[in-house]
Amino acid sequence: QVQLVESGGGLVQAGASLRLSCAASGRTISSYHMGWFRQAPGKEREFVAAIRWGGGSTYYADSVKGRFTITRDNAKNTVYLQMNSLKPEDTAVYSCAAAHPSRVIATPASYDYWGQGTQVTVSS
Repeated sequence: QVQLVESGGGLVQAGASLRLSCAASGRTISSYHMGWFRQAPGKEREFVAAIRWGGGSTYYADSVKGRFTITRDNAKNTVYLQMNSLKPEDTAVYSCAAAHPSRVIATPASYDYWGQGTQVTVSS
């Protein structure tokens, strides 16, 4: 079992930055793909970013490419999402998740473990 706890969300103005953290316990995250997903009111959960287990290759949704950066610190068992140039359309609950390395990395159904989420609100 992997327990995930997100932090770092908040209310910011458009153009600002936030860094989300996802602290893991139970197992080391180095054995898993780690992903960030978001869900806005009335919308389905969507993929934001992911980082591959081991080598650290990263993947991003087109909507956040160039603005968001996902990193992992295996020593701290923590994954981060640096979000720059935030837009109102980035407003959502952001959740981190862990997937077995054999799974497809950008698909929510691949992820077995989820955090409770942290709210990000971007005002215009």
